[in-house]
Amino acid sequence: MYISKVSLVNYRNFFNTKLIFSKGINTIIGENGSGKTNLFRAIRLLLDDSMRRSAMRLEDKDFCRSLGDWRGHWIIISLEFNDVSQDEAIQSLFLHGVGSLDTTVVSKATYNLIFRPKDAVRHSLSLLVGGDTLGLEQILSSLTIDDYETILTGKSTADFNDQLCYKSLVGDFESVSFPSQLNPPEMGGRVPAILSMPNEISFTYVQALRDVVSDFRGNRTNPLLTLLKSKSGDIKEEGFDPIVSQVRALNESIEGLTDVIDVRNDIKQTINDAVGDAYSPNELSIKSDLSDEAEQLFQSLKLFVSESDDGYEGAIHEMSLGGANLIYLTLKLLEFKYQKINQSIANFLLIEEPEAHIHTHIQKSLFDKINYPNTQIIYSTHSSHISEVSNVENVNVLSKVGSQCEAFQPTTGLTNPQIGFVQRYLDAVRSNLLFAKSVILVEGDAEEILIPILIKKVLGISLDELGISLVNIRSTGFENIALLFHDDRIRKKCSIITDLDDTFFDTVEDDGDSDKIKAAKKKARGSKGSGRSRKTALDDFCNGNSWLSPFYAPHTFEVDFIAAGNSSRFVSVLTDVYVDVPTIDKSRTELESGDIAIFGKRALTMANHSGKGWFAIILGKDIEHDTTIPDYIIEAVLFAHGKLSHDVVIKMLDYRINSIKDYSLRMRDMVTNTTSQESKWYSDWEGHLSALETGINNFKPKLKLFSTGELGFSSVKTEMINCLPNDEINSVLARL
Repeated sequence: MYISKVSLVNYRNFFNTKLIFSKGINTIIGENGSGKTNLFRAIRLLLDDSMRRSAMRLEDKDFCRSLGDWRGHWIIISLEFNDVSQDEAIQSLFLHGVGSLDTTVVSKATYNLIFRPKDAVRHSLSLLVGGDTLGLEQILSSLTIDDYETILTGKSTADFNDQLCYKSLVGDFESVSFPSQLNPPEMGGRVPAILSMPNEISFTYVQALRDVVSDFRGNRTNPLLTLLKSKSGDIKEEGFDPIVSQVRALNESIEGLTDVIDVRNDIKQTINDAVGDAYSPNELSIKSDLSDEAEQLFQSLKLFVSESDDGYEGAIHEMSLGGANLIYLTLKLLEFKYQKINQSIANFLLIEEPEAHIHTHIQKSLFDKINYPNTQIIYSTHSSHISEVSNVENVNVLSKVGSQCEAFQPTTGLTNPQIGFVQRYLDAVRSNLLFAKSVILVEGDAEEILIPILIKKVLGISLDELGISLVNIRSTGFENIALLFHDDRIRKKCSIITDLDDTFFDTVEDDGDSDKIKAAKKKARGSKGSGRSRKTALDDFCNGNSWLSPFYAPHTFEVDFIAAGNSSRFVSVLTDVYVDVPTIDKSRTELESGDIAIFGKRALTMANHSGKGWFAIILGKDIEHDTTIPDYIIEAVLFAHGKLSHDVVIKMLDYRINSIKDYSLRMRDMVTNTTSQESKWYSDWEGHLSALETGINNFKPKLKLFSTGELGFSSVKTEMINCLPNDEINSVLARL
């Protein structure tokens, strides 16, 4: 038996979420705050007998904040089980408890926790006339959490994730329409006392490994003590008798020490001297309190481990964080094994973020090795190394969407060949796309290296700050991975950046062309045809999918980067690419020519000379705030991220002002120290810097008004254009 579905309605940061699970190992991936811990807590409320039963009595803070006013609404946590054993005893148990209705053999079962208003409240709501908002408000305003109850049900047929179903069970608050039937059958019947799921299954929860040393110090949380306690009940009396005899003898030996007897006599004599015989105790002893009970003796046992070759065995607090975490995890797994031996219905193991402080090789090995038969294992993780080796068919991706969290199943609706390609593709680097808020797919090293630098240096914010993962496909086969972003799968924005490879020089062959030139022209024409075909295919692939959008470099990245106005960036790295002066001088002339046929060839020659990836690294060190980001890149970033927040725009503008100010100060110092103050060069630079400084001084108070909300966005855009008309940020602001 395994959990096939978890439905969460109005629980914490889950407004209405469904997770699908498979047999065996399942992985839950999600950013911080996406609800992984809350999901595990929800499952534990129904299955973990180590949780206090009082935990099932939920509170108002357990309601999803997206509800607004929680009063009157229900929290529903529903588990669906599949492959229930055909064993006669188990079938009997489930037929009376949580099994499907109208069947003689149970293969599927449900088990639900419902936190709802008590009967009297629901009855009052059912009496309201449709549209009576005043009456509804009167009932709801008086509700407190004490008016709620927790019930466990089974045999439900309702789809709790269906909003229409929810309204039919709970009521429609907008139209003020509430059901007259207080316990509709589709909600399921109350689970009888004879069936306690936590008592019938093996369930172990391994919490996130954050402070395991403190857990080893506590009797309740010490995993070693838990194991020893479970074994203490197995010790036969005759086997423990010798130890009891030794403990008693030890106690007697301690009590018979001369110093102990002397202290006892001195205490007795001192009391007698102080209050006399009438008020002195009749007898007084000092006894050793070493217990001869197995459980108590086990509490004195501690684990010592050697991590090095010197043979020294240290206590847990002396170990490395990774070593302590690995020992803790090992003991919890052993605890699960001990439980599993005594259970027959089902075995569940929940492991929360096992990767903390553990080496990446151990993470992979851990995931590969922990695979117990007849056991469903559910991991939650931040680790791309674990996600890399996870079966993508058994992955749920949790994501924050506003104040809510949603769950996505990446392979829903895909064919087996498609799933196979995705599985092979998602290595430790590229599986980052499963964790991101949004994604940009690129085809090569130059884009992978330079786009993050461009965004950071020009806009003052990083792709990481924007929650964007940039993933290098290393080919133009975007469709094979972009298919993950879809209404049925991962509902996150994904931009695709690729080259159209249009020609930028005359490709018509002349009779006088050499074989080398003819080959180059033929290759260029072929690339242009491939680019057009790729655009047609990508446009068709993305059409109608609001989560995907392609963005095209008209030619290639290097050519279009210069065409955007960045020839000086290429010129500045000429000495890093070439050694001989004639080649450097010729290249400078070509790069500054303004003719795309000339500077385009030189740009590609430089990139190919160094290797595109290495050249991108060389070029990246010379990117400054005044570099122009090509339009198609800006558009791809804005599509992936969506609307930029007020705070992000403030940060961008503040960064631009400070960058321009620093640039102006550097250039002012250079101009001031020149000996050619009568030259036209001097007067041109003096005028340019004066205009920049005036623009900065005029815009600063406008930015302050914008930051406090006294100036609107459209107004601050206009002010930026008026004060600093040639700044690169204006083309970005125009798109917001």
